[in-house]
Amino acid sequence: MGRRPQPHTDWSIEEGAQKNIKWVAEMGSKAYGGPIIAGGKVFMGTNNQNPRNPKIKGDKGIVMCFDEATGKFLWQAVHDKLQAGRVNDWPFEGVCSSPFVEGNRLYYVSNRCELVCADTMGFLDGSNDGEQDEKYKDPIDADFIWRLDMIRELNVFPHNLSTSSPLVAGDLIFLLTSNGVDEGHINIPQPKAPSFIAVNKKTGKVVWQNNLPSAKLVEAQERSGEKKEVLVKQMLDKGQIIMHGQWASPTYAVANGKPQVIFPGGDGWLYSFEPAMGKLIWKFDCNPKSSIYKLSGRGTRSDFLATPVVYDNKVYIGVGQDPEHDEGVGHLWCIDITKEGDVSPAGDNFDPKAAENKNSALVWHYGGAGDPDKIGRNYYFGRTLSTCAIHDGLVYAAELAGYLHCLDAKTGEHYWEHDMSTPCCCSPYSVDGKIYIGHDSGKVLIFAQGKEKKLLGEIEMNGKVRATPVVVNGVLYVATENKLYAIKNQ
Repeated sequence: MGRRPQPHTDWSIEEGAQKNIKWVAEMGSKAYGGPIIAGGKVFMGTNNQNPRNPKIKGDKGIVMCFDEATGKFLWQAVHDKLQAGRVNDWPFEGVCSSPFVEGNRLYYVSNRCELVCADTMGFLDGSNDGEQDEKYKDPIDADFIWRLDMIRELNVFPHNLSTSSPLVAGDLIFLLTSNGVDEGHINIPQPKAPSFIAVNKKTGKVVWQNNLPSAKLVEAQERSGEKKEVLVKQMLDKGQIIMHGQWASPTYAVANGKPQVIFPGGDGWLYSFEPAMGKLIWKFDCNPKSSIYKLSGRGTRSDFLATPVVYDNKVYIGVGQDPEHDEGVGHLWCIDITKEGDVSPAGDNFDPKAAENKNSALVWHYGGAGDPDKIGRNYYFGRTLSTCAIHDGLVYAAELAGYLHCLDAKTGEHYWEHDMSTPCCCSPYSVDGKIYIGHDSGKVLIFAQGKEKKLLGEIEMNGKVRATPVVVNGVLYVATENKLYAIKNQ
């Protein structure tokens, strides 16, 4: 008997020679939000460069809904672009927020800086539930239940994109607002606007909000007669204010019976709040105190694009920047989430056993400057857009520069790395004893999980793979920028 192929390690998308492809769905020209599979449907954020409705033309933010079994297109949500242009709504990026599905409700952030609650059936059920003022009301359009316009109602100024993926826990939705700087990359137009919010999932009303990443600028302006631009330049390098945009997403955890929601701030600090009322539990500076923020690869201070991952009462996250700022030095952190207060390490000392760090929540740190003669480059871990994957006590973390690392989740011991030799915006995904990750040269790499590196395969996808692969109900979903593939061993 022949050797049975392992699930999801052998497929081909080549026209005329497809193998193990269940179905293929056409996207726009970019697709980053999702895929999310729930209730027999698949949801994906994209743009309008391949219009499903020929009556709707031009650049739009789109969320598409497909049938999980067949890949048939069902309906789409259409969002017009903001009039301010690229400073708030970058062209052709579409909807970058990955939706959250609960029952028959779909929650996501549109390109217009709106938190959206939609019916998962769209108008296919023939009923217009909730709001009645939808602009697009064809049978293949979205049925909005409510929308929270964060620009109009909260004075948020999103920088370039509104991207946060909402998190639902109980009756609350948690997200980052994307409040940031203007086109000059110094001024923060709305420092009083919230960075973090909690919203009632049934009504769309804000329950609590917090502007900690820009609060010190507001305080300084009220104390000082100096212009905002002067204060910003003084405060940036100290990690006291928003550096750029705020494009990460929160996570929810329960430590020692106490719930908390963890937000990555645009000032490079990680914040934990009591979920119901928004009381601060702890905060952690994820950059060296000596670091400096610059709009290039030369800067040493960064914020976040990744989502925090909690495992065994510890949170794991790497710092990063807008990929247009280039590659640069980064830091990967493991932080104890059971402590309270300012639990940052002292100065630039990242030794958790040091006496000066006795009150710090630092468990371990990987990254920082390195000797090029020893490691082939000038830092150990670079800026990242990727969320960590953790399984069986091992952390898998990727860099924008294309390196995938495997470390011990408890100690931070570095077991192996793999240089993909191309930029990587994708997050590693752990399932069935394997790690999947895509990259910008259009391949998906498959590794065996473990302390020793074992590359099982590389599959050509003919397009950048930036969205994270996911397996649901025995099917592997892989998105390039213009296609979504459902892959299953036949």
